[in-house]
Amino acid sequence: MLIIIIKSIIIGALLGFSASMGAARMFHAPKTQGLGAFRTLGEMNACEGDAAAHFSFGLGFFFNAWASAVGAGAFTQDLTHRIIPNWATAALLVKNKNLEETMHNPKKMGIVGAFIGAAVVTFLNATSAAIPSALQVTAVAVLVPAATLLINIVMPVIFWLAALDAGTRTGFWGTLFGGMAQIIMGNAVPGVVLGILIGKGVDDSGWNRVTKSIMCAIVLLFVFSAFFRGFDIRFIESLGIDVPGWLDNLHNQFSV
Repeated sequence: MLIIIIKSIIIGALLGFSASMGAARMFHAPKTQGLGAFRTLGEMNACEGDAAAHFSFGLGFFFNAWASAVGAGAFTQDLTHRIIPNWATAALLVKNKNLEETMHNPKKMGIVGAFIGAAVVTFLNATSAAIPSALQVTAVAVLVPAATLLINIVMPVIFWLAALDAGTRTGFWGTLFGGMAQIIMGNAVPGVVLGILIGKGVDDSGWNRVTKSIMCAIVLLFVFSAFFRGFDIRFIESLGIDVPGWLDNLHNQFSV
């Protein structure tokens, strides 16, 4: 157990430092390159600089990460994308509400993130190693459904409300893309985030080359996502129409 704790502290500190610093650097793009995902940037912005919101957001995904570590012995991407960056932000915002000096500061985020990463990773690994296998099954049965409800129901509603609050245009695109994402992908959050991106982009700079390029990229994203998930075939079948042979063959070519 001592070896697990020592290794967890080292790995967690390195992980927390890089993830938190990378998330902060994303706010300085395109001048500097960040380490993270677009959803990390959108979710951190959605908390609107409120320490409690950042902490509760990370806490919701912490239970899912904990269940995964206990039940499967593996970390989820929520650890680096959602938990550590948001908790580092929350810790900094407690004393200073200035986002430029906290959430957008790679140095401060990296330092605080290193401590949080070391603590979180050590806790997850230690509890995973200490809990008997019989209790692991129980933990997974309780924590996973709760985390699933948070991700599939609570989070889409929160992001949709944020889109509506951002203005009429952003609310429209957030609702449209969110509905499409729910139908095609099974979760509205990616679509709502994309709607917020295009809505605020048009509000700030109008329909210029950048916003038009983003819109084209979003349309292609939904088209390819629908195709590779077989949404087009399911939609045709739901209408009671026979699927064309060429379309079925096309899907078979990519599924081999």
